[in-house]
Amino acid sequence: MTMTVDQFLERDLTATVGQPLRVAVYSRIAEGIRGHVFPLGSALPRETELGASLGVSRTVVREALMLLEEDGLIVTKRGVGRFVATSIPRVGLEELRPFEQALSDGDRALTVRPVEFTMQPTTDFISNKLALDLAANTWFRESVIEQDGEPVAIVQEHFPAGRYLSDVSPAIAEHLEAAAEAKATLLAGMIERVGPVFGSGVCQIAVNVAGASRAKLLDLGANDPVLILTQTAELDGTPIYLAKCIVSTRVGHLSIVQASQS
Repeated sequence: MTMTVDQFLERDLTATVGQPLRVAVYSRIAEGIRGHVFPLGSALPRETELGASLGVSRTVVREALMLLEEDGLIVTKRGVGRFVATSIPRVGLEELRPFEQALSDGDRALTVRPVEFTMQPTTDFISNKLALDLAANTWFRESVIEQDGEPVAIVQEHFPAGRYLSDVSPAIAEHLEAAAEAKATLLAGMIERVGPVFGSGVCQIAVNVAGASRAKLLDLGANDPVLILTQTAELDGTPIYLAKCIVSTRVGHLSIVQASQS
């Protein structure tokens, strides 16, 4: 059943702790644009109508609409109103989401092939990123992302194990192993079961060579260059998700949507 604009907007508006309402409104409208609830080129409801449907003030709506226009998702036609852009930027690494979604462009078939899911002792690298002591264990999930059957990226994901996770998020702890059974990254499987849970994240980008074991999974030479994306995400100020994405040059390009500072 197709959701109407009114039904889409009247869903409860949720904002993470410390998140301004304008960001939550921005996210809701951007979701509607990218999900084609608001078709490309169509007129948006007026500020007062959006505010009434979302349960926020007109000022909050106006601030969110300014952000949407800065990011190229909507355009203003003076004296007429605001409209969805006729083409919208592809979301890239600027949004905290499963890595297969950042690679998806709609033109090539994309699949995720799980390789391993185990509980492992932590390492210095993991304990520093997730603020764990060295006696802790972590869940480890490794997947290979393929485009048109060709391996283009490896995603290695870590969650804390035991009380290190359940004390922060009982829901994630409960659903983690079931999420690992999905033919998707662990983050995608978790979002499918629990919904968006992370308030903020950081992605660090570096260049390296594939190395012997990673080269085998990506069908590369050990000295071939790869892009390394290291991502951490927090829940209520506690880091509980760590991912390392090893990306082949076969991917082509990754997008980061930028907006000017005003």
